Order: sequence, then structure tokens, then C-alpha cells
Amino acid sequence: MAEWRFDAIGVPWSIETAQDIDPSVRQRISSRIDAFDRAYSRFRDDSLVAEVAKRPGDYEFPNDLPDLIALYDSLFEVTRGAINPLVGRALEHWGYDANYRLAPLDGHPPPVPSLKESLSVTGSTLHAPRPVLLDIGAVGKGFLVDRVADILSEAGVHDSVVDGSGDIRHSGGHTERVGLEHPDHPDQVVGVARLQNQSLAASATNRRSWPGAHHILDAVTGTPTRSIRASWVVADSCAVADGLATALFTTAPETLAEHFSFEWVVVDGDNQLVMSPSFPGEVFR
Repeated sequence: MAEWRFDAIGVPWSIETAQDIDPSVRQRISSRIDAFDRAYSRFRDDSLVAEVAKRPGDYEFPNDLPDLIALYDSLFEVTRGAINPLVGRALEHWGYDANYRLAPLDGHPPPVPSLKESLSVTGSTLHAPRPVLLDIGAVGKGFLVDRVADILSEAGVHDSVVDGSGDIRHSGGHTERVGLEHPDHPDQVVGVARLQNQSLAASATNRRSWPGAHHILDAVTGTPTRSIRASWVVADSCAVADGLATALFTTAPETLAEHFSFEWVVVDGDNQLVMSPSFPGEVFR
């Protein structure tokens, strides 16, 4: 297998393929990632998201905006508002801002605006009647992994593993084994997932935590979640897997399963490993 390693959207990536990726395909992937970052990054002052945070108006986003917002609409509904892309200001309150302050402010976080009332989408145009700070972290990396995998498929590369720093999409005839990282000991695993033309996404509070807070918020309360320490989701789409890995911190898997097809593992607040009956792999209890 050939491997291409690079950094993108602030994290390391790797793409494994049966043969080297043509330079023109690499350029398409790099350009697609850059366009995504310029549009959706909360940490760039020249992004479209930064503009929407400053002033109301109509903003032309990349043509994947409807799919991205549609997924958020579904997650918002099934979690009763706990997953909401308008959580950006609350994240800033807790210290996860563009400068990585990593220290909560005094007082209560600002209320997270209603998704339905605060923006709408027509085609790839986002309508914002008031300034709002988008944060697509719950699904964004998985969504971008899917886009990169699509470019490879369109170029005739059908045997690949796209790994966006833990958000993984597998394509091909072989089975890919992926370790499930221990939330307290990154050099250990609590289990193994076996992927066959599927995606895996993980979420954990230890990856971005600091005194008094971490990066996974319940948008209804605007506060960091407490009941789950780590989660892993296997689904066909990496965007769906990514979104559900976050949603498991706020919503029971049985509720999510009424709307999505997926398998899961969680480490709960008591450090107990729990998994769905058909999870494609094993855990080490």
C-alpha cells in the first residue's frame, strides 16, 4: 500500500491506497480541503464563517452546504436541540476560541440560538438575519473525509483508507482493523473495529479538555457534557458517523437509532464499556 501523509484543518491526515495517487488527484484533494477550510473554519478570520459572525446577510458557500445543513437539521431534531451548529459563541465562552484561550469566562455561557430561526439555506446560499457563529465541529471532519473519498472514487481509486485523524472511511475488498483508543492512555486500545466499505468516527472529552471544561457541549444548556467519556460509531457515511459520535454524548443510542443506521461503542461516566449488539469488532472489558 502507498501512503500519503499531510496536515489539514489543524490535524494530521493519511491516505492509504493500493498505488501512488496521481499528482493531479492530489491537487484536487488539496484544493478541496483548502476550499472547505476557507468556508467553514471558525479559527480563520478570513473564512465565510467569520463573515457570518460579524454581520447579517446572504453568503454564498460551497455547493455542499445543503447536505451539511440537512445533516445538522436531522441531528438537531433527534437530539432535541443538543447538537446545533450555532454553538460557536458558547464554545468561545468555555475557552475554545480562535486563540485557544482554554480558560472559561466568568458567568453563564450565552444562549445558543435556535437553528430554525437563525439561519436558512437556499441552494448553496446561507441566509443569516443576524450575526451567528457557526461551529461545524460535530460533523465537519467526517464530512470532509467523505468528500476526499469521493474524489478518489471519481479518479478510479477504489481501494483506499482515508484517515482524517481518527475519522476514517474505508473502501475496497480487504477488511481494515482499527484500534479504539483508550480515553486515558493513548498508547492503549479498548477494542478493535473491523471496517468493510464503512466509516468510523470517534469522539472523546480528553482530546480537547482543560480545567473546568472540554469541547463537547450540550447546546440546550450551553455547558460541557458529563455522562460519556468516549464514543465510536461505525456507519456508511463518515459525516454521519462523526455526527453520531458526538450525539451519543447527549442522546441515548436507542433514540438515535430511530433515525440513523449505525453501530456504536461508548465509555460511560463510570468507565464502563458498552457496545451495540452488532458492532463490527470487539471490546476488551
